Amino acid sequence: MNTGRDEDALRWDGDDDPTLDVGTRTAGADPTPDASGHDAASGEDAPPLALPDGFTAVGKDSDTVGHIEADGTVVMPGDKAPLSSPMLITLGILAGVYLLFTIGWIVGGLRLQGTAQFLVSPVGYQVALWLAVAAPALWFVTAYALTRSSKSWVRIVWLLAGLVVLVPWPFIMVGAVGTVAR
Repeated sequence: MNTGRDEDALRWDGDDDPTLDVGTRTAGADPTPDASGHDAASGEDAPPLALPDGFTAVGKDSDTVGHIEADGTVVMPGDKAPLSSPMLITLGILAGVYLLFTIGWIVGGLRLQGTAQFLVSPVGYQVALWLAVAAPALWFVTAYALTRSSKSWVRIVWLLAGLVVLVPWPFIMVGAVGTVAR
């Protein structure tokens, strides 16, 4: 009696497990997913094509192959990688300084209001004051939005340039720092 030992090398134990069935493709069906990642042959979403560190895709459609990060997340070519922790901390500190600059423009501008209205019309002064108050927030949002596709150091340079340009001089000269004790 043949025990089938000759065929043992041709199969794995559990090959007939129905939970491992990945489906069959019909003849002539395209096995590759379309641009949206949808597998037309099986009607299911196909996993994105990605390679781990050290591997580079070459050939046709190599620009659509993603990259597998060390933590297992898949980053596709069009995806933007999340900001690093030091960059998030730096942006938080800069955003806080810009908020302090906004408060400095409010306090310094309101302290100069009575004096400056001798030189400028009240309406002109109010317009200039609220533009100065809005300037730090506008600079931060604009620099952040326009440098999204740039390197991180370019974003930091533009944000630091804004800190130099937007110093709240009325607060420094007349505010808490520039007051004379009587």
